[in-house]
Amino acid sequence: MQATMKSSILTTALACVLTTGMAAAQDAPKMKMTTPIPADITTPDTVETRIGTLRFNDGFPTEETVQKVYDNLAFQRGVQSFLTALPGGSAEAFRQGLASIGVDNNQSVAIFEDLMNSRSLFLTGNTESIYSLAWVDLKDGPVVFEVPPDVLGFIDDHWFQYVTDFGRVGPDKGQGGNYLLVPPGYKGDVPDGYFVVHSKTYGNLLFWRGFSENGSTKPAVESIKKNAKVYRLKDAANAPPMKFVNASNKVFNTIGANTYKFYEDIDKVVQHEPNEAFSPEVLGQLAALGIEKGKTFNPDARMKKILTEAAAVGNATARTLVFKYPDPSVLFYPNSAWFTGFVGGDYQFQSQPGVSNTDAMVHFIYYATGITPAMALKLVGKGSQYAAAVTDSNGQRLEGGKAYKLHLPPNIPAKDFWSFTVYDNQTRSMLQTDQPYPSIGNDKKGVVSNPDGSVDVWFGPKAPEGHESNWVQTVPGKGWNVVMRLYGPEEAWFNKTWRPGEMVPVE
Repeated sequence: MQATMKSSILTTALACVLTTGMAAAQDAPKMKMTTPIPADITTPDTVETRIGTLRFNDGFPTEETVQKVYDNLAFQRGVQSFLTALPGGSAEAFRQGLASIGVDNNQSVAIFEDLMNSRSLFLTGNTESIYSLAWVDLKDGPVVFEVPPDVLGFIDDHWFQYVTDFGRVGPDKGQGGNYLLVPPGYKGDVPDGYFVVHSKTYGNLLFWRGFSENGSTKPAVESIKKNAKVYRLKDAANAPPMKFVNASNKVFNTIGANTYKFYEDIDKVVQHEPNEAFSPEVLGQLAALGIEKGKTFNPDARMKKILTEAAAVGNATARTLVFKYPDPSVLFYPNSAWFTGFVGGDYQFQSQPGVSNTDAMVHFIYYATGITPAMALKLVGKGSQYAAAVTDSNGQRLEGGKAYKLHLPPNIPAKDFWSFTVYDNQTRSMLQTDQPYPSIGNDKKGVVSNPDGSVDVWFGPKAPEGHESNWVQTVPGKGWNVVMRLYGPEEAWFNKTWRPGEMVPVE
């Protein structure tokens, strides 16, 4: 009873204060200089918003409103930082993943000698390429990268910004050559005889693909081990031996966090890299959250709670931008499930020159990795092209307990090879099934073509009788998605005279 009376008294007192404030504003005397004030520039004493009721005393916020506003501001910054700094979180996850298997210095390379399978967690990796990856740090000066012949590769920096291509679509034109990676702010001499590349960051991801010959990975693996070298320029006269780690079938993770850990990972990038390497606006948002170069990131319980929620909403936003992108221009064809990772065909994620499209960037970065023009531009007979699908011919999500049939018309436009790989919606990495390689393509033995050269592919938990060789397994209870790859894409792909079928549910 006593507590109820106290509550009633406090409520009455608060009402009196608010009423007094309103009366003061409304009953202020008219002065000599008084003019009509537009309602658009004033603030009512009570404002109803999605973050609750905001209260003011003639424009002055109450203490409760101040706290709500600052909590909301931190939350907004947390969500926007999750989205705009997502590339850095993804690159840092790559660094940590490679380090976990011993690829953590300038003399080590991870190579998938027996191809990549679903044990390793990679955003939309494939099962056909002989992947090689290295993390190079330039803090100790320029680094030499001796590129093997006949590879397809690129370099991205610690913020997952494009640095250069090498190999087939790089300046060496697939012949191999020596590249010199120069760190930010470097003032020393740059010797002749190198393809010189300047990076904005110290940390850099080297990523390249070798190609099978007659179904064998051996020739490419031998060439890479023989020719790929990474060492500091100062050690060029006596380079230390290379360490190659066979990453095939290894269990390790290269996918960025969707939780509070994301902000801890971004702090590592901010501390390691120069501020000049990334957007001042994004770095400003991060600084407002306590992530600032030269300072310790040590948020209190309030801020941790806010950032934990911000990561959850940021993650939900990123997932939505992947699976339900709002602009139909993402689709390759009208009324189709097939969509592009590069909205507008721009690897820089701009809606027009000088205008960033953050939604397009998140759509790609949350789903895939590797920023290079070679994946977005029209390069007939070179590079690679990709199309993804997350729904069936009826617009429904792809379910692991159902069966689907996909028809590929004749003359599939891929000079090198075509393939389909199935991914887990949760991880965006290869779906883990009883098949170590959840994929199918024209380089797989036994794949059957129809008499007219077309191909039918089945997806489902059980192999359809008589079509076992053209089947990719899915898992009941698991949502999945699929990426079609065309290596050496031909003109029919770009002018759309050839079009893949849709995922048709089969009873």
